[in-house]
Amino acid sequence: MAAIDHQKELNRAGANVEGWWQHTVHLARRYPLGAIGAVMVFIFVMAAIFADVVAPHDPLQTSAAHSLNAPDGSMVFGADMMGRDVLSRIIHGARISLAVGIGSMLLGGVIGVIIGLMSGYLLGWFDLITQRIIDIMQALPLLVMALVMAAALGPSLENTIIAISIPLVPQVARVVRSSTLSLREMPFVEAARAGGMSEWRVAVRHVLPNTVAPLIVLGTAQLGSAILTEASLSFLGLGVPEPYPSWGRMLSESAAEYVRTAPWLVIFPGIAISAAVFGTNLMGDALRDILDPRERS
Repeated sequence: MAAIDHQKELNRAGANVEGWWQHTVHLARRYPLGAIGAVMVFIFVMAAIFADVVAPHDPLQTSAAHSLNAPDGSMVFGADMMGRDVLSRIIHGARISLAVGIGSMLLGGVIGVIIGLMSGYLLGWFDLITQRIIDIMQALPLLVMALVMAAALGPSLENTIIAISIPLVPQVARVVRSSTLSLREMPFVEAARAGGMSEWRVAVRHVLPNTVAPLIVLGTAQLGSAILTEASLSFLGLGVPEPYPSWGRMLSESAAEYVRTAPWLVIFPGIAISAAVFGTNLMGDALRDILDPRERS
């Protein structure tokens, strides 16, 4: 009997894997651009996780003999002015970009969810005050507000995450608030209240889970914006400092002086930034369509 039960479990697991694979293939065929974006993001994530294994050289190792070497067999993307391998620095730079992008997205998302849920559920004076503050924050562009925060906090990895996360809060708060306003009057919420649930338990257990779909779509869009903002801050010298290999700092070190004599120092980091942002945007557009109830119907 034990052997039969074990075989049934194996068959069930195999059927689940096959069903998951067929569903994935179906989505890839229906949303080919989204599948391309997901593959691009997956490549960057794998490069960031296994950077120490994938990178052919130490990204911090300098060599005067290889200074400004053009791309060749030993250094596929060439070397910078200090003889460091550009490909290795781009691979390790994916760690910085994804760490800042995901960290700022999560931090800004958590703060925005709390504010939006409280604002949409409590209403009254709290909603009035928070919405006016959010209006003021949204009046400033993301990059400008991040510049102000980064200049005030100073250049470091943690401060860069905080500086980018704060400007992301208003958009998350607005999305959660609008969802909460429509959900708080739904019959299942009224039933939960009638069953004796406290207001906060109703908000957390019944209202908040139903805001996940728009938050996922918003999160992917904000990930691309955060990566681009981190590159801009590093380009201006307000982002992640040395010795961390940042794509934006790689551009700032070489854009003005070496764009003509060593164009690979500008081209390859620029391609990495563009590909990361482009991939997250494609994936976010596909997720928006997949999670849209009108599309599912």
